[in-house]
Formats: sequence, C-alpha cells, structure tokens
Amino acid sequence: MNIGIIGTGAIGGTIAKKMAAAGHNVKISNSGDDDKLNARAEELGVAASTMENIVKDVEVIILSVPTIAIPALPKDLLANVPENVIVVDTSNYYPFRDSDIDEIKSGKVESVWVSGQLGRPVIIKAFNNLLAETLANGGKDPVAEDRIAMAVAGDSKEGKKIITGLINDAGFDAVDSGDLSESWRHQPGTPAYCTELTAEELKQALSDGVKEEAASLRDKAIAELSSLTSYPSHPEIVEYNRGLFQKNPKSV
Repeated sequence: MNIGIIGTGAIGGTIAKKMAAAGHNVKISNSGDDDKLNARAEELGVAASTMENIVKDVEVIILSVPTIAIPALPKDLLANVPENVIVVDTSNYYPFRDSDIDEIKSGKVESVWVSGQLGRPVIIKAFNNLLAETLANGGKDPVAEDRIAMAVAGDSKEGKKIITGLINDAGFDAVDSGDLSESWRHQPGTPAYCTELTAEELKQALSDGVKEEAASLRDKAIAELSSLTSYPSHPEIVEYNRGLFQKNPKSV
C-alpha cells in the first residue's frame, strides 16, 4: 500500500519503519527542517515528503502527532483527499503536554475531536494503546503464542479491515473496539491502554473500561510515575498500568 505518515517520533517513526519492512511504500513528513527530515527518512528506510505532498497518491494517511499539534496542521490538508483514503489518528490526549482542550475535558472522545479539527468525518483510531517500546519490539509472528493485540475503532468497516491488515504486518493482533465514538475505550486511563494484552484479554479490557473514570486515572498515572526517583523500566510501566484496574486480565 501507499502510506503517508505525518509525524516521525517514537510512534510515527516506528510505524513507518515497520510498514516499509512489510513491503509498503511509505513517505513521511514532520514539522522539522528538510535536513532533519531527510536524515530521519534515511534512518527509517522511507521517503521524505512535504506536508503538501504527504497526502497525495496514498491509500492511508497516518497522523502521529501530539493532540495539541492537530489544530496547527494546514486547514486544507485533507481538502482534496479522496473519500476512500483512510485517515488514522494515533494520538493520546495528555493535559500536561497538550494544554487544556475544553471539549475533550468535557467528555468529547479524543479522535472525534480530531476528526472535527480535520473537517473529515471518516477516521480510524489505531496504534494508540501500546507503549512505543511495545510497538517497536513487542511484535510477533501471527502463529506465535501470547501475541499482543491492538485496538482499532472507526465508522468504516472497510477502513478498519485495511488497518487490521497493517496492524498484523506490524506484528500484532487487532481487536475491533467499535465505532469511533467508542475509541475512548483505549484512551489513557482505561484497562486497554498500555497493558500488553492478548486479543481475548483486550476484548475484556475494552468492555471493562469506565469512561467517567478514565481522565482521573490518566492523571493519577502521570503524577505517580513522574514522582518516582528514577525512571521506571518498560516492564515496570506495563505492570503499573495493569495494577490500576482490579478487573484487568493481567492485574497483579
């Protein structure tokens, strides 16, 4: 597939590298200068692109930028993009980084808000419920035991089917979490977020999420992890996230 990725950080860069390794044609763009972008593209084994051209002649567009950066994207970015092109949002809202976004703080689902900012009603939420380290190194072959699963939400069945294929290419199982309005079930502060679950476990975690509790648990996690005297290891972060929820399949 022809894939354009906006954002080349820990998540966007890893997705780009994995998609290229799986045989897809990938181009990337970011807000940095040309030299840095070209160096990053060479590092990832993909092509560099301008923001104007990143959305042209592609079948999938992946937005992998902080939530606060969404309104700063060109207002007409998707104006001429055909309706059949799939737009994927990987972002997660964190007030300490993204400032106060009143609509999200009042309960609007993050990717529903992103969709409104883009002026495009059809969008997929995926690649957001795993830590960057998990995404980079936790993938397994389809037949492997205990393969980690990733949630995918959206209003387009065909779009979710295609993104499920890309998730498989990245080394993970995919679990359909419902319409875009249900994507809160794998936002920060839910049992499905960064807890490294198998497909069956993730289905349970998605069902167990409580929307009204997610924001406070998200903020609790940031405060407690930030207060530690030394930065926790990747396994420690996963175990901490699991331990936030008594009903999580892997809670300790």
